[in-house]
Amino acid sequence: MGLYATRIVPRLLDLAMRQDILLPYRRRAVAEASGAVLEIGVGSGLNLPLYGAAAASVCAVEPSPELLRMARRRRETARPPVLLLRGRAEHLPCRDGAFATIVSTWTLCSIADPLRALKEMRRVLAPGGRLVFVEHGLAPEARVARWQRRLTPLWQHLAGGCRLDRNIAALIRAAGFAVGALDTGYMKGPKVMTFLYQGWAEA
Repeated sequence: MGLYATRIVPRLLDLAMRQDILLPYRRRAVAEASGAVLEIGVGSGLNLPLYGAAAASVCAVEPSPELLRMARRRRETARPPVLLLRGRAEHLPCRDGAFATIVSTWTLCSIADPLRALKEMRRVLAPGGRLVFVEHGLAPEARVARWQRRLTPLWQHLAGGCRLDRNIAALIRAAGFAVGALDTGYMKGPKVMTFLYQGWAEA
């Protein structure tokens, strides 16, 4: 991997994901977390200060060393104890049924094999546990979806593997989860980048 992917992209991602418009979605997702929590793709740690008393602990997985370095700074402001691990969602270094909650915020777009990753999440989720998510992805409007598919090859190259054209709800269901709540809609901004899926699902 070159300098752009290893050093520049992580800084661009941190800057982009710090936008104030995203904070209410983060707060809503993280507020659902309780017990032992696994956060997939912790990035630069922007969710860590938002965990409340209901979260007993947070294990946070991230493949980028540079983003993990940023997350270590934000770990100091987290209420629960936080363990940061370098790893990929497709191969979680965790035992079966270890977590009560899994949190994924703007992560499934950039995982190379999202279906495999979601099956791994099911494996490590305790019976009755929840996957809590907020993700961007494929829009229902045919015109917007066509542009998402056209732009994805270029966008994926520029934005650390991020795809604009994934149907997040369909992927979650295909992995065997039962979706319990799902809100969808556009944020402010270009429609090709701002269609959101937010909710929770059970294994």
